[in-house]
Amino acid sequence: MASDISVDIRPDFNSFDHFLSMRYIATDRPWLKLYGIRVQPVPPFRSLSCKPDPALIHHCLPDELLLEIFTRMNPYTLGRAACVCRKWKYTARNPTLWRAACLKTWQRTGMEANYMMVRSLYDSSWRRMWLQRPRIRIDGLYVSRNTYIHTGVTEWQFKKTVNVVCYYRYLRLFPSGKFLYKISPDKVKDAVKCMHFRASKADCVFKGDYILSEDGQIEMALLYPGHRYTLVRMRLRLRGTTVGANNRLDVLKILTTGVNATELKNWTGSILELVEGWEEDETHDPDVPAVSHSRGLSPFVFVPFEEADTSVLNLPVEKMDYYVPG
Repeated sequence: MASDISVDIRPDFNSFDHFLSMRYIATDRPWLKLYGIRVQPVPPFRSLSCKPDPALIHHCLPDELLLEIFTRMNPYTLGRAACVCRKWKYTARNPTLWRAACLKTWQRTGMEANYMMVRSLYDSSWRRMWLQRPRIRIDGLYVSRNTYIHTGVTEWQFKKTVNVVCYYRYLRLFPSGKFLYKISPDKVKDAVKCMHFRASKADCVFKGDYILSEDGQIEMALLYPGHRYTLVRMRLRLRGTTVGANNRLDVLKILTTGVNATELKNWTGSILELVEGWEEDETHDPDVPAVSHSRGLSPFVFVPFEEADTSVLNLPVEKMDYYVPG
């Protein structure tokens, strides 16, 4: 009876479009984008290919295609890929991968200045330059979680009530020297949705300018609009919990001062250029004195965009009354 039934179960692999539309291809596979692209063979970089490799993927994936896939990764994904096996570790240390990442990150410095710096300060190693040179991370938000005790209102049998108030400072920095700033009680998973240049006025997201020095210090300036303009100046120090992490911003100083509306109207440069050379207690509006703030100075912690929904900073006060950034 089985010989009387003939069913052709072979799929049609003539077209690559049908191959992509098959159900079992659900995860992102970067190498599928390489079909039809001619790549030049490259010699293995410090490869240990003298011994036979038993891994099946190394037999199916040539070195030139592996390097082509690595060139499409960002440096942080490349670092994770280097932990997979020894061959991927040595392939991920190819200087061309880190040279492209460094030139893209410090493009404002200029290509010639970057080449001179990597030769003089980092022994011609682009990877060492990426790990040791201070840089701003742009693939997420810097978040400062601040809490304070507020005296409550006497109600019923509660006569001496206190409340723990929690609020956040959000920073998103861009390679162009611009940054976005927001103070809000909203959690990270909610605030990340409005941290962009198209945010409405109701989101209370303000734009400013910053500059990063080679010693890791950041000077920031932004303008609060309103009946009287208020200028906010911040001085931060960039550091990392591990080498090359750059995932912490220590708040050195936050100043608020006044600025003249006429001076702003005639100014065409950036806000940071306007306050260059100002003293810390200098104000250009007698109605808005210069104030140096001593509260809300908790360090900023970097939260990648993909971890915004799962970060511990989303925990309420009853589960985490105080957070130690480290």
